[in-house]
Amino acid sequence: MTPDGVERHKPGDLPDLVTRGDGVLWVDVPEADPDAARVLGEVFGFHPRAVQDCLQRNAVPKVHLYGDHVFVVLHAPEAGRGGHIHYVELDQFVGPRYLVTVHGPVNPAVDPAVARRETDAVAARTDGGRFRPASGPELSAAVVSALSGRMRDHLSTQTREVWRYEQQVTGGQLGDPERFLDGMFRVRHGLLAVRTMASLSHEVYGRMHALAVFGPEGQRLLENTVDQFQRLATMARTQEDYLQGVMDFYQTRANTKMMIAAERLAVIAAVTLPVTALSSVLGMNVIVNSATDPALLTELLIVMVAMSITLLIWAKRQGWW
Repeated sequence: MTPDGVERHKPGDLPDLVTRGDGVLWVDVPEADPDAARVLGEVFGFHPRAVQDCLQRNAVPKVHLYGDHVFVVLHAPEAGRGGHIHYVELDQFVGPRYLVTVHGPVNPAVDPAVARRETDAVAARTDGGRFRPASGPELSAAVVSALSGRMRDHLSTQTREVWRYEQQVTGGQLGDPERFLDGMFRVRHGLLAVRTMASLSHEVYGRMHALAVFGPEGQRLLENTVDQFQRLATMARTQEDYLQGVMDFYQTRANTKMMIAAERLAVIAAVTLPVTALSSVLGMNVIVNSATDPALLTELLIVMVAMSITLLIWAKRQGWW
């Protein structure tokens, strides 16, 4: 990429392109394989450990500093089935005059085109003449900015789900409680995934900024990237807190209903238990004898009614109903 436009070359031209002193070279590797590893190691001379990291999935973002370039591993979220969040990996070798992007291994359930979303978007800008990077760090910053945009879009999707659940809770339209709670926990998982990715990426670029790995002219790019990740993490955390408030509201309402039901059951038990006990003790002597004593039976029924009324009055004074 030069001020005059974009040139496309074949992989066999790489040895000559690496030594060119004009323009910015961008090599995008759709999938790391042994052939790609050979090119990364032999043509560019990248460290074997960094090349190996491109061939395998990395659990967390990382940065390795070398004499003439920086190796960075980042992740972006991609929603999967059942609330699962896929970690889509993007590896970068950033040099003063070049950028090598390697799309790390992805879950077979993820469309490979998903992993190239950021690089395809930036490539479209360069092809259309809307973006002409003057250095490798500037081109890398554009790709990372697109990656943070994916985080922001995922955060917006989860936020809309938070709003939907908040409206259902405040409106009392809960439906199946088990499915309702399960849905809210899945949304919280999505927010947590964004916060985790943004926070870890913020730490990676914070270290790069502290060490001024791109020199004084690149500090502005790093400051902007650090700020983007920090604000994304803060927004995700804020939405998590808001969703937790919705969940607390829901649980408080459910606990209140259970408490009221328990109090009513206590009233029923308090009213019926003494009557049951009295009838079980005296019932056989009053009714099951050879002859029922109407006077004694009437007296017993009056005592039972009096006990029930007394217990109801006592429960009312206790505030149980």
